[in-house]
Amino acid sequence: MKKYNRIYLLTFLLTGWLVSCNDDFLDTSPLGEVAESAVWSDAGLAEAFVTDIYGGLVWGGFNEQALASLTDEAIFTHPGRGITVVTEARSNPENPGWIDDSRAWSNMYARLRSTNIAIEKLSDPQFENTGGIVDRLLGEATFMRAYFSHQLLRNYAAFPIADRTYKLGEETYEIPRNTFEECVNFIIADLDKAAQLLDGHNLIRGRANRVAALALKARVLLYAASDLHDIPTASANSPIISSYSNKELLGYISGNRIERWQRAKDAAKAAMDLMPGNQLQLTTPLSAEQAATVYNNNSLSRNGGENEMIFGRYYLNSKPEWGGRQGLFNGPNGYNNWAGNTPVQLMIDDYEMMDGSDFDWSNPEHASAPYDNRDPRFYATFLYDGAQWKPRSPANQSRDPLGQIQTGSYEVTNASGAKVTHWGLDTRSSPIEDWNGSYTGYYVRKFIEPDPAHVDQNTWQEIPWPAIRVTEVVMNYIEACIELGQEDEARAWLNKIRFRAGMPATTASGQELREKYINERRVELAFEEQRYYDTRRWMIAPQTLGRQANGIQIRGTLKPGQSNTLYRYDPEIYDYNYQVFDIDPGKENRLWLDKMYWMPIHFDEMNRNSELIQNPGY
Repeated sequence: MKKYNRIYLLTFLLTGWLVSCNDDFLDTSPLGEVAESAVWSDAGLAEAFVTDIYGGLVWGGFNEQALASLTDEAIFTHPGRGITVVTEARSNPENPGWIDDSRAWSNMYARLRSTNIAIEKLSDPQFENTGGIVDRLLGEATFMRAYFSHQLLRNYAAFPIADRTYKLGEETYEIPRNTFEECVNFIIADLDKAAQLLDGHNLIRGRANRVAALALKARVLLYAASDLHDIPTASANSPIISSYSNKELLGYISGNRIERWQRAKDAAKAAMDLMPGNQLQLTTPLSAEQAATVYNNNSLSRNGGENEMIFGRYYLNSKPEWGGRQGLFNGPNGYNNWAGNTPVQLMIDDYEMMDGSDFDWSNPEHASAPYDNRDPRFYATFLYDGAQWKPRSPANQSRDPLGQIQTGSYEVTNASGAKVTHWGLDTRSSPIEDWNGSYTGYYVRKFIEPDPAHVDQNTWQEIPWPAIRVTEVVMNYIEACIELGQEDEARAWLNKIRFRAGMPATTASGQELREKYINERRVELAFEEQRYYDTRRWMIAPQTLGRQANGIQIRGTLKPGQSNTLYRYDPEIYDYNYQVFDIDPGKENRLWLDKMYWMPIHFDEMNRNSELIQNPGY
């Protein structure tokens, strides 16, 4: 019996020793995860959670497929990506076509859940508000909830407001869409709260701040005041809207529109008053060279252009990410790039001449040299035939020692002196890559690293995506002033933007001023995802996005008595002919239908929530 007692005692002591010497012995917490209670009792872990919310920005606008290719800015080169489903008006709830993750309904709601978790936990903080960290994190989470909600609003119109987390065991998870007005009010309330909480906090770039909250407020209110969301105006312009039974989901069915424009103006001015380093203080135009440099620096967010950025998605070369590959995605095939989103001639033609007059193909001087004496922003935005660019790869420098864009076909003389055709190195008949080139004859330069030492194929850019920038807010202010009849104020600020771009002042008024503003916004904010939403909210999409995409055919012939064995762009020895052509409908046959003012709510979402009402036309 004593023997057994000794065994029991030894076992008891051994068990106690194991537990006391190894507290982790019975710890079943996953080693790769952190308990929720630990996250919200530690300031560092709470900040990490809020930081992860910014992942909902995904790549910003730096996807391989760009929103520009759903507009009259560009066309997407490669088939089978869902782009033409949208541009040819074939979108439907089962196959809406290409939608990037920063606009997808399900993704936005997943991110909204994260913001609601953060807001609820930080509203009853379990750690000290040292240095105002609780207020800051709560402000950031509240801003991001507003940002994701605004993404839903401008893509789908009204949505079911997600202002709390939903838990297991709820009576129902099926909730209807709120009204458009309720959605706007919800977003604005969040932005007002975020601006208050973030006041006095100077954050690193890429995080929300007070100015970003006020700037986003100005955008949301501007959109809300626009034609598409004033139901009497929208109904008069669209049979699909006028026959829709739930107009309150699309816009304001009552109320004072002038008051809405005034709110938009006031919000933009409040943001403008806080903007540091505003460049728009010029009283005369910059030189063309200075203007192109300033615009380029603003696009690259460097050399002073950093101050133009209010809120953006940033990239580091040391952290390779998909959004850092813009040069590879969109650069010329003659540089071994993919030529993804290529500008259309419609966009090129909307850039004014340096004297402020419109470009006109019926003007012989313009038609013979279409890339001369254009708005300086043209040269910082596009790569066109003859444009100076970076050195070719070592394997191809002998074909083009000067690094000039070649998007045409040209006469050259061979060894026997006979004239033969040289296909440009950046065409789809290129001797470098004959399958990966532009269909339009153009490439994007904006947002692509211009450093000659930067090789697009194996180096990641550090150029941030401008989710919100200073000039957009100023443009929003100008638009509200125009709609309120305050033309002197609108012209003054519009001319500040034009002076910075090296362009002369405009004296336009009335409808001419409105059209001048629309074009100025198109040019200044090119490829920044503004055109997609602007054409819709102004309800000009049938006349703009409904146009067939087009491009340029260029032929260079040797002048009499001239010869050239290695092609280079040179008007002294070549005569150049330029012919505009429509993109083959077999490639893309663009069509606008009014259902395209909004994206369809996916069939799966409609099945999950029987309370949802589909958008008109679907």
